[in-house]
Amino acid sequence: MTESDPAVGDLSEGVILRRILERLGPSGALVGPGDDAAVVAAPDGRVVATTDTLVHGPDFRLAWSSAFDLGFKAAAVNLADVAAMGARPIALLVALAMPDDTRLSFVEGLADGLRAACESLTPGCRVEGGDLTVSDTLTVAVTALGSLDARAPVLRSGARAGDTIAVAGRLGSAARGLALLFGRFRDAAGSPIPVDRSVLDPAGLADLDAQLRPHPPLALGPIAADAGASALMDVSDGLVLDAGRMAAASGVTIELSSAALGPDPAAALGGGEDHALLAAFPPGTTLPDGFAVIGRAVAAEGHRVLVDGAPYAGREGWDPYRDWDAGRG
Repeated sequence: MTESDPAVGDLSEGVILRRILERLGPSGALVGPGDDAAVVAAPDGRVVATTDTLVHGPDFRLAWSSAFDLGFKAAAVNLADVAAMGARPIALLVALAMPDDTRLSFVEGLADGLRAACESLTPGCRVEGGDLTVSDTLTVAVTALGSLDARAPVLRSGARAGDTIAVAGRLGSAARGLALLFGRFRDAAGSPIPVDRSVLDPAGLADLDAQLRPHPPLALGPIAADAGASALMDVSDGLVLDAGRMAAASGVTIELSSAALGPDPAAALGGGEDHALLAAFPPGTTLPDGFAVIGRAVAAEGHRVLVDGAPYAGREGWDPYRDWDAGRG
């Protein structure tokens, strides 16, 4: 233990919590942190709620992610799910389980990342509560709450034959960033080593940031809803896999064009963690700025995804139960 940067195991929960709250800024809730629970205003009486967990090993590696990166990503991936319902994020609840030798400075950095994500991606949203506990494995669990602001939620089940399929956000960049980490920042034994950003070109740096510190287009969720989107979802596990989920839920087949997916269609189709927004719009809809057409929904048996008219033969996306192992996750 050092006096300036003690381990959390040498401090009380109250001290750790106080240091976190000092970095999160003023509360925007009716009742903020400090009581048994927060009280958050729900303008039209409905609350959109989602949760996601990041676990050291399958979801991140401390050799590659700073505390700030981890906090930023933990917020961003949850906020994207709220936006994908056509809602406006209003609050986060964060549960942090960590080894008792975790340094206090790491916890403060994580809190800084959470605050920065909220302020840059969805101003007005803030961490309003959570929990602290001890664990052998560092785990960050975030619950995000959102307001529909009197609009109807946009579900993944609403696509209809004839709809335009469009996407907002970058596809494939996060997958390329992950490939960079596994390809260039491991030692001879395969263990992660710190990232040397100086050896990467601008494109590599952009891909790395897309993986470690994603910036999903959250504002476009409610905008898509207001523009009449019939279906909407977050692309977190890969375009083919997530478009397949929309197709199955909606009872349609989704045809994608690889030519619309940029210079790296394979990464766009099978890469995960993009946190782009996938939307279906009825025929004739003027797409909001930021959305690009990538395909269409058609009436066909199988409720599947076709790429250039054929079933996709490449990697479809990320499934933690199928894909995670010591060398990949």
